[in-house]
Amino acid sequence: MYNKIYVMSNSILKRFRKKEEPVIEETTTVIEDREYWISMMRKITLPVLTNLAKGSLRKNMPYESTSLEGQKFSYLEAFARVFNGISSWLELGPDSSEEGILREKYIRLTLKAISNAVNPNHNDYIFVVEPKQSLVDVALFAQGLLRAKNEIWLNLQMDDQARIIRELKNTRVIAPYENHWLLFTSMIEAALLEFTGECDKERLSYGISRFRDEFYIGDGIYSDGEDFTMGYFNSIVIHPMLNDILKVMRKYGIAEGEFLDVQLMRSSRLASELERVISPEGTYPLLGSCLSYRCGIFHLLSQAALLRILPRNINPAQVRCALTKILKKQFGDNTNFNSAGWLIVGLNGSQIDISESDINTGSLYLCCSVFLALGLQESDPFWTSPFAEWSSLQAWNGNPIQKDQSIDF
Repeated sequence: MYNKIYVMSNSILKRFRKKEEPVIEETTTVIEDREYWISMMRKITLPVLTNLAKGSLRKNMPYESTSLEGQKFSYLEAFARVFNGISSWLELGPDSSEEGILREKYIRLTLKAISNAVNPNHNDYIFVVEPKQSLVDVALFAQGLLRAKNEIWLNLQMDDQARIIRELKNTRVIAPYENHWLLFTSMIEAALLEFTGECDKERLSYGISRFRDEFYIGDGIYSDGEDFTMGYFNSIVIHPMLNDILKVMRKYGIAEGEFLDVQLMRSSRLASELERVISPEGTYPLLGSCLSYRCGIFHLLSQAALLRILPRNINPAQVRCALTKILKKQFGDNTNFNSAGWLIVGLNGSQIDISESDINTGSLYLCCSVFLALGLQESDPFWTSPFAEWSSLQAWNGNPIQKDQSIDF
């Protein structure tokens, strides 16, 4: 009898133990991680870049949205967001490696795409200045140019550079909303300052001052204007643009540029928060708007890795492994692509109801901002360090983990 009870108890205990076993990640070599990122980048970006370079973007790119109002901007949205996300990788330039040869191909493709996009006489001229949506993607395009100044801007034909300057200045007729849109005007003026030595200093500085002096809530978080709403806009737009704009302002001795040091520390804190929200399965909380940007909501986390401003208690490999898990979760199969390889509206599959009315096929390519960390050399510890559990995986596996720490500056 006792033996029977013992066997039954032991069997029950084994079942409970089995349920409590830690999540064991299927680790890959660091080379495979980078190769996977590049393969996903190619899969997502090539339909946009190749069609624009060939002059067939308007002809072949589909349009999916709950509204028809964004169709005129959709093509610019797609290209600007692709370019913004891959710009730091392009800036590494060509070399004799297999990846370096691929980069050279992408650089040529991007230069041709830009030349077509800014030529008013070309079928794929996609710069439409009509208040107000174009302001968003001209700013994202300008940010990409700043990130790839040597390999893209300086290799453009002078005619193309002149056309770009004209398009940047054309946005000055657009009055931004009093929220993150202020940073779009600042970004465009920062690009003009970098490329021409001149800018509208009021448009450059106004948004920076508002976010520095009025919109900061605390613990690395800004409100999006006067009102606070939960979501990922601090990562999608606010922090990445503040970081890049302030870098230009400091370079040219503009007073607000001195805010850069504090801003980078705030970005470091937000990067820590973003790393902690990534679940062991590579999912994240569905908060706020723009969830159809998918992994693009981790723009700031990837930028923090690129700028090497991750907190000291976060191993860069944690971020690489967490973002790799997300990429595999969202793009490991063809769930988020149509039969021709274009992204479809949704978070994971076709989910049109999760999107806002201003989201369309072109908008979705903001997911490419997750690829910013590809701008780190292959030899960087972000890529060479062995597999590391990210915070939630450490915690739910019962491994030692430090407590979260807020900031007060």
